[in-house]
Amino acid sequence: RVAITAGVAEDPSIKVAVLTGTGKWYSSGNDLSNFTKNMPPGGPQEMASTAQKVLNDFCDAMTKFPKPLIAAVNGPAIGIPVTTLGLCDLVYCTDNATFKTPFVSLGQSPEGCSSFIFPRTFGFAKANEMLLTERQITAQEACDGGLVTRIFSEDRFRDEVDKVVKHMASLPPQSMRISKGLIRHELNEKLLEVNARECEVLRERWLSDECMTAIMNFMNRKK
Repeated sequence: RVAITAGVAEDPSIKVAVLTGTGKWYSSGNDLSNFTKNMPPGGPQEMASTAQKVLNDFCDAMTKFPKPLIAAVNGPAIGIPVTTLGLCDLVYCTDNATFKTPFVSLGQSPEGCSSFIFPRTFGFAKANEMLLTERQITAQEACDGGLVTRIFSEDRFRDEVDKVVKHMASLPPQSMRISKGLIRHELNEKLLEVNARECEVLRERWLSDECMTAIMNFMNRKK
């Protein structure tokens, strides 16, 4: 996720930033073992507060990123790589991509501003199905719902995304930044507020017995 760092945001030689995965997956989400190992001296309270700040800063950086931010979803995505797609400007995916947000079963709650963006993208009924029932959706469903811009076949995916990136990089960069700023101005203020609220709720969730039990059960099932 180096594309959202301040250095890249201000580097004039970089016109467009692309987030993508390696191999067959876009991302399998957070490593939940972080909740059960390497506990800091301050215990769960310190762990939860640190994680809250990291998540808050991460999503704020995506929200405020001034250049075009493209997600190239090259395969299945679970958790935060799904929710943060709503913070990107364009989202392209392969025809075999899938999208799943398993927060409730882990004793957690929505993140990445998805509690605000998903209902306004999919409608409340479909957003609830994703965020509350954790139903996995297909690439076509994500595109029909407005989360994904376009779908490409797996064999043509990289070439098609490269065409878009090269075209956008050839356009006047200041005009691009100004146009994006106008499009997102009012929305960004709301997203920063939503992100702060989601992160605070998540900090409370991480410290709850319900969440810790759910994560331990998940880790035990993986053994």
